[in-house]
This record gives sequence, C-alpha cells and structure tokens, in this order.
Amino acid sequence: MKKTIAEHAERFSEAAGTYDGDQDSEEYLACADLVVGHAAPDADEVVLDLGTGTGAIALALAPSAGRVIGRDISAGMLEAARSKAADAGIDTVEFGEGRFRDPGYDGQVGVVTSNFAMHHLSDDEKREAIGVIADLNPRRFVLGDVMFFGESDPSEPFYDPAVDDPATVGTLVDTLTDEGFVLVAVERVHDQVGVLVTERFGERSERAGVVGGGVE
Repeated sequence: MKKTIAEHAERFSEAAGTYDGDQDSEEYLACADLVVGHAAPDADEVVLDLGTGTGAIALALAPSAGRVIGRDISAGMLEAARSKAADAGIDTVEFGEGRFRDPGYDGQVGVVTSNFAMHHLSDDEKREAIGVIADLNPRRFVLGDVMFFGESDPSEPFYDPAVDDPATVGTLVDTLTDEGFVLVAVERVHDQVGVLVTERFGERSERAGVVGGGVE
C-alpha cells in the first residue's frame, strides 16, 4: 500500500461530498453496473460490500438481497452512504468501519462485492484480503477494479500511480483460485479496468488448486 490506511481514509473523507458526482467516467459506471448485475444475490442472502464508499453498490443491491453490509475505512464516505440510505428509505443496509483484511463482520455471507477499491492494496495485501474473504465462505465474490489486461506499466494510466497499486488480471486470478474460488466470468471494460466473477470451490479444508477454470 503506497499510503497508510489513515491517509487513504482522510483523503476519501475529504472527497466524500463530491465523490458521486466525480465518478462519472464510462468505465467506472460500466464497472459498477457489471458488479451489481453479476452479484445477483438471492432474496434471503447477506451481501458484504467491501470498500463500499458512498454505498453505490450496496444500495443498488439492497432491493434484491436480504441484507447488505457495507464496510469502508472512511468516516466521511460512511456518513454519505448512511445519508443516502435514509433518503431512499432503505433499512436493510448497515454501514460501518471495516477493511479488506479486517472487515469487522464474521456472520454468514452469501455474496461479497467490491468495486474500485482493492487496487489501493499491494499484491501481497490483496492476497491476504482475498484469504480473509475466502474464510467468510461466500458462494460468490465479484471484484470490479482497476486491473491490467495488458502492460502492467501503461504509458497512460487510468489510475494515480502515486496512491494506487493495481495488479495484473493474472495475479488476481491466481490469488483467487489459490483461495478456492472458481473464475466463472471476466468482463474487460478497459485495458486497465475489469470485473472478475468467482464462485466457491468446496469448503476450505477440501479445496484443491484451481487454475484457469480447471482442477489440478
């Protein structure tokens, strides 16, 4: 991580008031729509949305899920998310402080989502975070984020190299499959933006190595 958690939290809290209006790129909006569409929770399922920000994904999924838990490190973002939920009359969403590697929730989870947040972590931190998600044993994990389909050092980055640390798609897929997730869909939104849709592969004690959709 190129910035500390406190630095990231402060940066996003300062941006919370204008964040939704600023996230207007076609790639960001397409990624968010794909994450929501692929999450497809059952009516009685709990969804855990990590890096929830102002609650865009969590609130979009609330009508179709039993309950949605949104977690973020930024107090300002969480305040904005709670305000949006109250304005919309949505009472099946809970927003609170939490991190990828310590989400502050250990209950039953059917679906985990994250959109445009995990790229702040280093590759080693991403591996740790995906391990934590795997331990929650969701049936599906949908990750939308900045990720490299091509060059890992693009001449025109879609992200801020000073604060962001995206991974290659290959690194993410290897990490996900190592933790027992099966890749079921890949959505390439941009050379540097995509959505990975994964599902569980057995219980943790029963997992085998899963590579490229096969088992070895």
